[in-house]
Amino acid sequence: MDKGKLYICPTPIGNLEDITLRVLNTLKAVDVIAAEDTRHTLRLLNHFEIQKPLTSYHEHNRMSKGPQLVNKLLQGEKIALVSDAGMPGISDPGEDLIKLCIEEDIPVEVLPGATAGILALVASGLDARRFSFEGFLDRDKKKKKERLEQIKHEDRTLIFYEAPHRLKETLKSLSEVLGNRQAVVGRELTKKFEEFIRGDFETLLAHFQENPPRGEIVLLCEGGVPSDHQEEAFKDLTIQEHLIQLIEAGMDKKQAIKEVAKARKVPKRDVYQESIELP
Repeated sequence: MDKGKLYICPTPIGNLEDITLRVLNTLKAVDVIAAEDTRHTLRLLNHFEIQKPLTSYHEHNRMSKGPQLVNKLLQGEKIALVSDAGMPGISDPGEDLIKLCIEEDIPVEVLPGATAGILALVASGLDARRFSFEGFLDRDKKKKKERLEQIKHEDRTLIFYEAPHRLKETLKSLSEVLGNRQAVVGRELTKKFEEFIRGDFETLLAHFQENPPRGEIVLLCEGGVPSDHQEEAFKDLTIQEHLIQLIEAGMDKKQAIKEVAKARKVPKRDVYQESIELP
């Protein structure tokens, strides 16, 4: 018996007109559609008058449902995998199903389509030549900070996904760990109320204090200074000059003291003493 095939089918991130003819034809041709939320996907199928069996595949059932889907594929069925919006496999459990299929030598065909992170990057005005996709940061504050410490010297544009109710906390964390960088928040992409808000982390935080964020969020910020270039950047500076440079770049004094002490490998108290005389 020939094996079936898994089709990765991107769905619109807001505007239903963004679905491709190829995705529509694939959804019509497969035996079953595995969906993150079957109710959400049913609305999409009804809109395009597509009638196909639906089965759920999401973060909470992927360990048990993945092998079941693989078994169907091994028996020759054709399955389309969709998420609620955008490209399956990006910040969702589709990644796990794809790996299972590769292990079983099951053909996987990825169809092109909407991806929120790339759309936001192109529209952001930040450097789009080189970028790093981080997706959702960990909800645990300690783990979130640890991850930000790991990427603080990444010089590529950084792309994050975030829930609206956690955006302000994340902006604060980014400012504290990365310094007050230029950033862009894209919300409700491709929808009627699509919006891009630009500024540094502190400006954006102030904006969302006054205007509670709503809708799907993509957060981008400029890259930092690579760690291997840091010593070269401050080798001719005194500690005070180094502090001033960081503060003028948007970092608050407390964070600048911590950063200078770490970069120069000197006690924080010594840097603090030098900072007392600063205006």
